[in-house]
Amino acid sequence: MTTYIYLHGFASGPQSNKAQYLWARFAEIGINLNVLDLNQGDFTHLTLTRQIEQTIAAFPHSQSPITLIGSSFGGLTAAWVAEKCPQVTKLILLAPAFGFPNSWLSRLNPAQVKQWQESGYLPVYHYGEEQEVPLNYQFLKDAECYPLSGLKRSLPTTILHGINDDVVPIQVSRDYARQHTEVKLIELLSDHGLNDMKERIWQEIQVFMVGK
Repeated sequence: MTTYIYLHGFASGPQSNKAQYLWARFAEIGINLNVLDLNQGDFTHLTLTRQIEQTIAAFPHSQSPITLIGSSFGGLTAAWVAEKCPQVTKLILLAPAFGFPNSWLSRLNPAQVKQWQESGYLPVYHYGEEQEVPLNYQFLKDAECYPLSGLKRSLPTTILHGINDDVVPIQVSRDYARQHTEVKLIELLSDHGLNDMKERIWQEIQVFMVGK
């Protein structure tokens, strides 16, 4: 039996709109969607490595196939987990942060980056906690260890990305789709959050993963 795991986005959480919507849709058809809390009660020391390790630790002991659903930074995490673990057989990625960390850094001015490096912390608005939370500079240094060129594995993948995304440019998904076989890119008239496309996302999950 396939295990389904959902990975939320950066500075988000398991109570996000998409996570809760998809959890409820899976429950309606009798399937458990394991929605991880990637904050682990310590957003300040978050790293991509930690997210990858946490996701792998959530795998069942059996060698049953894993389907990962990842949003934004969670989508990038899902791709790296699939790269490391053949047990992951399918991916569905929602505006995956393939341009990270460059696309994220471009939103900061040089003074902010300098302050982050010198102090070790950068205040980041956390949507799940509804307040600013300090983020350790190791978050950036760790992400630099994961160049996009390292994602070489091809497996059945559906990407949904908004053409009006001003956080993660849709071009990164277009480039990824060109460079990997078995990728279906669905371009939507939406923004980064894709919150107005939840029904469409669910439809594509049913077609691609659940077979409904």
